[in-house]
Amino acid sequence: MDEMDIKLIGALRHDARASLAQLASLLGWSRATVRTRLAKLIDSGEIAGFSVVLKSELARDPVRGLMMIAIEGRGTDRIIRQLGAMPEARQIYSTNGRWDVIVDIGTETLEQFDAVLFRIRRLEGVTASETSLLLATRKTG
Repeated sequence: MDEMDIKLIGALRHDARASLAQLASLLGWSRATVRTRLAKLIDSGEIAGFSVVLKSELARDPVRGLMMIAIEGRGTDRIIRQLGAMPEARQIYSTNGRWDVIVDIGTETLEQFDAVLFRIRRLEGVTASETSLLLATRKTG
């Protein structure tokens, strides 16, 4: 990927429904350039797909948060499987740095959210965690 691809992806993250003409105008490119670059990104697998987020899905989990987890030894795969079995775990990310795994958690209430945090902290091999509640969405995509 080069700088133009990164700009195109940024524009799509801002509005994935933008037409080729809108993208071309926004980026200052021709429609043919946008079409060619977009096709290249899709064909190479760099853009794996497009998704739709429904209003009802956002309302489903009014309490959302990210839990960063440190894991002892070689237990990461086992803990990721255990997290994957929890319906409240919306996304699970492996990462580097201080935290080994980040979990996107969604629940209906703060009490349910607290119960999920408690269950995760009790998993064998979890040595530390830090959780941030998501308060407001400033930008989507």
